[in-house]
Amino acid sequence: MIKEIRLLLCCLIGFSALNAQVRLAGEIGIQSANVIEKNSIPGWDSTTKNLYSSKSGLRLGILVEIPIAHNLYFQPGLNYNSKGRNYTKNYDSSGTALTDSVYAKSKLQLGYMEMPLYITYKLPLSANHKNSFFIGAGPYFSFILNASMNYQNLTRLNDTTVSYTKSSEDLLIGNAVNKYKTFDFGINAKAGFEFGNVMLTGFYSRGLSNFFTASYNGTFHHQVFGATLGIWIARTSPAVAVPVVKKDTDKDGIPDEQDMCPLQPGTAKYSGCPVPDADHDGIDDEHDSCKTIAGVEKYNGCPVPDTDGDGIDDEHDSCKTVAGVAKYHGCPIPDRDNDGVNDEEDKCPDTPGTKENNGCPVIKQEIKEQVNYVAHNILFKTASDKLTPDSYIAIDELVALLNKHPELHLTIDGFTDNTGTVTFNQTLSQKRADAVKNVLIQKGIDEKRLTSAGHGQEQPIADNSTEAGRAANRRVELKLSQEKL
Repeated sequence: MIKEIRLLLCCLIGFSALNAQVRLAGEIGIQSANVIEKNSIPGWDSTTKNLYSSKSGLRLGILVEIPIAHNLYFQPGLNYNSKGRNYTKNYDSSGTALTDSVYAKSKLQLGYMEMPLYITYKLPLSANHKNSFFIGAGPYFSFILNASMNYQNLTRLNDTTVSYTKSSEDLLIGNAVNKYKTFDFGINAKAGFEFGNVMLTGFYSRGLSNFFTASYNGTFHHQVFGATLGIWIARTSPAVAVPVVKKDTDKDGIPDEQDMCPLQPGTAKYSGCPVPDADHDGIDDEHDSCKTIAGVEKYNGCPVPDTDGDGIDDEHDSCKTVAGVAKYHGCPIPDRDNDGVNDEEDKCPDTPGTKENNGCPVIKQEIKEQVNYVAHNILFKTASDKLTPDSYIAIDELVALLNKHPELHLTIDGFTDNTGTVTFNQTLSQKRADAVKNVLIQKGIDEKRLTSAGHGQEQPIADNSTEAGRAANRRVELKLSQEKL
């Protein structure tokens, strides 16, 4: 872009040497810039769009006027433009907690070097043609110079104190997601009055290219309204032949008058400039196999490869040909028991099982039935957590089963009938569950394999209004699992 700007200026200066009517003006003005954003985000138009507003900015530049027909002129220019938009969200903190946000503000600031190209028609307002009304339009091309976001936040800390914070962030420039594009183009229109060497101009510009690549589906175009004050500061005179000494400042063998980069050694192929580096990766385009994508010298200017396409480049990927995740250095999540359920979802990562059973083996039906039989034969003395003598026979059978299957874990749930108070029954049910657990521990079962819980009278399985129903509700239930409890 810098080369094109220099080329334009050189062409304008060269043309002015041949035409005495070419004029040069300086312009300064203010403008109101905004961003026209369209997207498919739900609720954008009703809840978010109205939080954005225009921001004021500066316009400073030069304008060249070249006659092309009666009252018709070509007016190329070069100016600096401050564009962007404001965001303001005010919070209604009335009636809420003393610590609350009052407002949040941000300002998107984008600086561009812009090249407008106007075709302008002038309508004379005086006989000497020094005063006129003019109107013009044409395209513009711009190059981004800087991009930043300024933030302001006001927070109420208590009923007497507020906290104000202010910060800024430099934004990324380029063609990737969440970056502001290097180049932009659009259309300009202007109208105004010329009084002698003074111009008063109102203008409008609208971007045609999408200047920002968002992470969601949306388009972003600049829109600017403004006014400038211009002063015609020079009119060219016929050129006078002057002996020219060919100067070569950068000593590259190309005279400065032909050198588009007089301060940098270059080549004739690129008009005295160095070989271009389009992606700015330090590898010139003639040696860069990926001219538009930044890369490294090791891969001839291309990025480090990602063979399996998992977002982790091969130099940091321990499984280059199999897609994986960063947590495991580019490899898939492990499956130690090879049962098709990865270790992060497998509750029995070292024992093959089924997906339906969370990676654990399915417990055989005959084992479940044996445990249910044991549970029905564990009995307690009335209103007590003391086991009946016959219960130890059933518990010994349960101990034998757990020793035979060390992979199994057991949950012991205690229940009561509704005799007595709710609090008493809750305590009693917990004591009964703990009593069974303690006997199992005494008989050598690892405590880590056991869990006990009391549920009181809240989950009856029979009618508490009969003796038989109450007897059925005074029970212990045993549940088997293979994952750690």
